[in-house]
Amino acid sequence: MREFEQSDMLKRLPEQFFAKLVKKTQSIKEQGHDVIVMGQGNPDLPTPEHIVAALQEAAEKPRNHKYTPFQGFQYLKDSVAEFYQREYGVTVDPKTEVAILFGAKAGLVELSQCLLNPGDLALLPDPGYPDYMSGTAMADADTAFMPLLRENGFLPDYSEISQVDLERAKLMFLNYPNNPTAATATKEFFDETIDLANAHDFCVVHDFAYATIGFEEQKPVSFLQSAGAKDVGVEIYTLSKAYSMAGWRIAFAVGNPSVIESINLVQDHMYVSLFGAVQEAAAEALNGDQTAAQYLVDTYANRQERFIAALDRIGWEADAPKGTFFAWLPVPAGYSSEEFADLLLEKAHVVVAPGNGFGSKGEGYVRVGLLDSEARLEEAVERIGRLGIFNK
Repeated sequence: MREFEQSDMLKRLPEQFFAKLVKKTQSIKEQGHDVIVMGQGNPDLPTPEHIVAALQEAAEKPRNHKYTPFQGFQYLKDSVAEFYQREYGVTVDPKTEVAILFGAKAGLVELSQCLLNPGDLALLPDPGYPDYMSGTAMADADTAFMPLLRENGFLPDYSEISQVDLERAKLMFLNYPNNPTAATATKEFFDETIDLANAHDFCVVHDFAYATIGFEEQKPVSFLQSAGAKDVGVEIYTLSKAYSMAGWRIAFAVGNPSVIESINLVQDHMYVSLFGAVQEAAAEALNGDQTAAQYLVDTYANRQERFIAALDRIGWEADAPKGTFFAWLPVPAGYSSEEFADLLLEKAHVVVAPGNGFGSKGEGYVRVGLLDSEARLEEAVERIGRLGIFNK
């Protein structure tokens, strides 16, 4: 069989980190072990019933059996604007400042292709969501990394970015509440970010994937709540985590009109249209009854409290997450992140994600997804405790 060479773009793509993790996990499962999987970010709670009902009803409408508008129905964009006004006090023009996305991942990868040319520079968090690098690789752009360190609250220290990189930068990615560190940002931090972007003329992309999941009764801050945010960037909001709709592939970008126009243009060429029933269900999620959405947040808050308490019982000292449904845990002395993750998988049959998979500054940590029942999360910690690594 003749083999055709891949394009240079495909050759530039980074290794899919989670594919390797899934392969290791499957190998242990095939040996017949009961494996507690905490290595990925796939929500385990079902989509709220009223959202599912909205989809079912909408699926029967003939207008949704046809191609829908390439750039999404206007009613959904209007719903996004209403949502941002209600939740964040932010006024959004639904005609020029909202783009409907085929999932947040697609939008995050597309943005590099929209705004970067070969040799342009993007500023990326380290550690950070791996697919930021997928987009920059597709655009054949250069990258510079902003370390996220515990002593800085896992926020980038802008004074540490070289002037050369600041002058070259065309794009900056941020993500708070943060995956993988579970840190949150303040309005003052976003104010500082906007001043920096204005001074050096780059676009800011704020990945707001975990927008609703903040703890200690602290609602996460939207980038757009800072004055001038729409002048310098966009925010990506997904329904995956807020409404447990990960499999629905529905998200949106909000902000700078020129960036929204670029997203719409590239999507006109990449996609046909998003199923209308999903759009109707998304509108119901955003502006319907929010009781179930709050229940999701309360559930994650209870899980993180019980999980951190269980860690304390075995002597594993770690900071409590401030947001997301992840915990970012330090690796005990004598192990690399991957060595420790492999040990937990092989000896405790517990899956965690090694921190180095999120960047070089993730070395020394593992990321845990709190995406199982409280009892299973506590059982996972008990299994780890029985390995005798921690002294308590």
